[in-house]
Amino acid sequence: MSAKIFVDTNILVYAHDNREGQKQQVARHILAGLAQDRSGALSMQVLQEFYNTVTRKLEPPLPRKQAREIIEDFAFWCVETTPQEIKHAFWIEDEARIGFWDALIVAAALRSGATRILSEDLSPGQIIAGIRIENPFATP
Repeated sequence: MSAKIFVDTNILVYAHDNREGQKQQVARHILAGLAQDRSGALSMQVLQEFYNTVTRKLEPPLPRKQAREIIEDFAFWCVETTPQEIKHAFWIEDEARIGFWDALIVAAALRSGATRILSEDLSPGQIIAGIRIENPFATP
């Protein structure tokens, strides 16, 4: 099994957003590879944000039934977020000077044992709490 790689919400959303041709292909390729390697990780926060985004913000939105099935498919990737992760997120928020919700993503990634976070929202190349941030959609 490979080292864990934490997936931020935007990776899941792009994989199911038919308006995002190239990003959709990249996201689907990433998720398929992580599933095959059993190296994917995410948090309850990611699943909640995904559901809200795809059922309310996409045009057209995904049907709730379909979004719920996708969440079921990814539920086994989910790492538990405890009060300890929230406390750790406070520290990350202050040290890395990032927003709380992003810090909570990093704290959950730490709990999962991830060495990398795939995200379009955090600064690529940055290392936060020992985890490397990568934007898989950035052009070289």
